[in-house]
Amino acid sequence: MTFSRLAAILAMCSSVWAAAVQTEPAAPQPPSPAEQTKLLDAVRRYALTYTHRLPDFICLEQTRRYVDAAGTQAWQLMDVLTARLSYFNQKEDYKLVTQNGHPATDTSYESAGGTLSMGDFGTTMRDIFDPASHTSFAWKRWTTLRGRRTLVFSYRVSLPLYAIEYQAEKRDTVQRTKVAYRGWVFVDKQSNKIVRITHEALNIQPSFPVKAASETLDYDFVRIGEREFFLPLMATLEMQVQTYGGKVATKNEKEFRLYRKFSAEAAIKFDGQELPPLPDDKTKEQSPQPPQ
Repeated sequence: MTFSRLAAILAMCSSVWAAAVQTEPAAPQPPSPAEQTKLLDAVRRYALTYTHRLPDFICLEQTRRYVDAAGTQAWQLMDVLTARLSYFNQKEDYKLVTQNGHPATDTSYESAGGTLSMGDFGTTMRDIFDPASHTSFAWKRWTTLRGRRTLVFSYRVSLPLYAIEYQAEKRDTVQRTKVAYRGWVFVDKQSNKIVRITHEALNIQPSFPVKAASETLDYDFVRIGEREFFLPLMATLEMQVQTYGGKVATKNEKEFRLYRKFSAEAAIKFDGQELPPLPDDKTKEQSPQPPQ
């Protein structure tokens, strides 16, 4: 191949690459400071009144609990808990249904022991956006979550409002602490609804057994009766705990399924079989979408 022929091919490739770059959709621009303030005010109103708009309902909460003794993210499944969750008059009530497929009749949720978490229906978002929390917010980025354009803000709560509880095996006493925390808030562009919240504990006392704690909570549309509501979809809680044998990492993956309208006779048809995990497109972020 002659030099002139090679130069011509390179020039053609360069032109094709330049054309591809020019046709690539432009990244969405961040909202202006004024737009951010207006948006956060709308989201605050939504968060502080969220639980007042919820219906009375029941659902199935399935929790897969993992442990990683080596700290290498090699999670080992320990057990699967299924609980019947009732939400009535803005109060949550949990009843354990099965543990590893075995019936747990008239057993409290807390009796399962180990790492548990409750209060996913509005408590987290209310605490973040309560003016008394003095939360600071900052713009982070655009993303796409469950097919919707989403704005992401970081936040920090410097007051000790994040409650952590720890109960060692074969011990009746429960140790409690409250710490500051930080995380991200994901807001749906079209509706101003919160679609995801993350939080991470800060400045845990060195003497407390839990050394690290973080959680991600996802919300999505759920039909109950003739209406759709925005309700918890999935929550993932991770902790590092100091034991006599060293640090142990735990992870709980909770999924909320089979929502039903609450009534005295309401029941959920459940055969005791483990429900399959949610598909990735329900929990994974996608590339930011260009402006419409």
